[in-house]
Amino acid sequence: MTDTTGGIALHGTPEIPLAQALSAQQNGTGPVIVMIHGYRFAPGDARHCPHDHILSLRPDHRCRKALSWPRGLGSDGTGDSLGIAFGWPARGAFRKAYARADQAGLALARLITLLRGQSPGRRVHVMAHSLGARVALSALRHLPAGGIDRMLLLNGAEYTSRAEAALATPAGRRTEVLHITARENRAYDLGFELITRAPAPGDRALSLRAPERPNWLTLPIHDAATLAALRHYGFPLAPPQARICHWSSYLRPGLFPLFRALIGTSQPLPLVTLRALLPEETAHRSTPWPALRPGLHNA
Repeated sequence: MTDTTGGIALHGTPEIPLAQALSAQQNGTGPVIVMIHGYRFAPGDARHCPHDHILSLRPDHRCRKALSWPRGLGSDGTGDSLGIAFGWPARGAFRKAYARADQAGLALARLITLLRGQSPGRRVHVMAHSLGARVALSALRHLPAGGIDRMLLLNGAEYTSRAEAALATPAGRRTEVLHITARENRAYDLGFELITRAPAPGDRALSLRAPERPNWLTLPIHDAATLAALRHYGFPLAPPQARICHWSSYLRPGLFPLFRALIGTSQPLPLVTLRALLPEETAHRSTPWPALRPGLHNA
């Protein structure tokens, strides 16, 4: 799917009505997973199209970061889930892309509304990386309660206050959110705060201060206690592969089996079960990090 300035169309074949394409999948029973990329992608761009990168089925992409999400989630026909790749224009100046992410949230909400109408009995999950998290959270403002069952956010690029506002909506109160964070992304978190303007003094990026909501759970995959708990439950993750990496929240070996258990099956791992696995202080905290400059925040 491609966001076309508030509307949605099939990527590559816009002449086919979207409702018609989705109707062929309405009898499925597994979850629908809407996958959303982050910054620097744009559908149809010869070099930066997400449908030829992480949202494609290609197993042999020459770019090391182009790990196929549909294949990893079992949404390539090998599992019972239906994967939908949601592309939106995320190139250009970051501040402008940040603004467009909010607009893309409306298009995402329209897609989910259509999905709910076509397949009312299926779970609808969202997986989003980086600035795609803003797209996903923005959609909650335009959806009714129960619009999205679960969100899996990967190093989300958004402010905590805006996430709190999204979670306070009828749709947000019913959506379970899991946020995968990694210390390897801290330079990008600080860069996000430096480039954009915070809604209020003292506001922080999601990875640096988590929303205090019962339906929000942060999984810091750099944390030894978190890694030990996941390994004990049958999800061994590799240790950090680099000191700085914006893509470690999906490239880290061992993550996709966990992702499939969270959003790729008809019986996902309950949030309460996952929370109980983690030490209490881990399940409710983000990694602290100092403000950008004393007395000058996000100028």
